[in-house]
Amino acid sequence: MSIRIVQLGTGRADGEGLRIGTVRRPPRGVPKAEFSARNYYDVWLPILSPSAELMTQGRNAADDAEWSAFERKFRQEMNAGDASKVLDLLAALSATSNFSIGCYCDDERRCHRGILRRLLSDRGASIV
Repeated sequence: MSIRIVQLGTGRADGEGLRIGTVRRPPRGVPKAEFSARNYYDVWLPILSPSAELMTQGRNAADDAEWSAFERKFRQEMNAGDASKVLDLLAALSATSNFSIGCYCDDERRCHRGILRRLLSDRGASIV
């Protein structure tokens, strides 16, 4: 059993399980009833997305230093309050269930889902 880290809107892998959208906003122009059928997500979990202000900072990061500043702040957000508890829950569920989490970004290296991968790994999650 494990978690897959995926780009939302891409085809699903065999056995991927439930797809969780860790994005601030739903996909534009897609009716809610079609989110799952179009491979975006089955369940929306925006608590695992950057705050609106931080999301803007991450999108505008022009170099590695600015991206590192974004990552540091996002880790702080995720290691506090309910987001931390949700990450703990997902890490524990990865031992007994297959599911995926994702975001729309093309490049995981400059996407919060890459940071979520590391945060879940740090919590002992089983990740494909």
